[in-house]
Amino acid sequence: MSSVAQPYPSVSEGDEVEDVKDRLRRSIRDARTARSPRRREAAAQALAEVVTTIPAVAEARCVAVYAARPSEPGTLPLLDALAARGVRLLLPVLGSGLQRDWAEYAGREDLRERAPGRPPEPGGPTLGPAALADADVVLAPALAVDTSGARLGQGGGWYDRALLHARPGAPVVGIVYPEELYDARERPLPREPHDRLVDAVATPDGWQPVGPTVATPEGRRRVGPGVA
Repeated sequence: MSSVAQPYPSVSEGDEVEDVKDRLRRSIRDARTARSPRRREAAAQALAEVVTTIPAVAEARCVAVYAARPSEPGTLPLLDALAARGVRLLLPVLGSGLQRDWAEYAGREDLRERAPGRPPEPGGPTLGPAALADADVVLAPALAVDTSGARLGQGGGWYDRALLHARPGAPVVGIVYPEELYDARERPLPREPHDRLVDAVATPDGWQPVGPTVATPEGRRRVGPGVA
């Protein structure tokens, strides 16, 4: 378990949801940047081991994933592990504005950082936003996820829009650090109608399904669709 404190914003009557989200984003980003390179590397290795055990990932022939920014839970070991299995990997390519695109991962040496602050992207040809429908499972970055499936993203709405092209029934797994998984009964994440729920969450400590039917009043867990 992580010993890092879990940030949670104070909310006053009349606060706008986006303002609450922004306060939480700032707190989580500050906590992420405080991690040492050694802890980040260990977390990235552990995350790869966890994610590859998710049944939907283990059975997938095509996975949508991403190359993490330095402060995010690292994904390079995960990319290597999936590629070594012969899995086709689709990585996001950010166009102007909120333009959505995807390209195939062809190894670490092919990744390009096209602008400061942007995640590394493949250097090969882009495939269009509809290519996401090829993915059997989507591994999505997040700043936080709660047990209801709510996902707190970076604030641009890129994934909320991109996931409109996902194949129906393809599970979406949010990737966060352990302390960024919130109990929705005690600390629900701020959420708006357009926010896309995820079906599961993975951290370096493990993974679990999330969503409205996962945590029951009796404390039993029900596996969400596509992640069993």
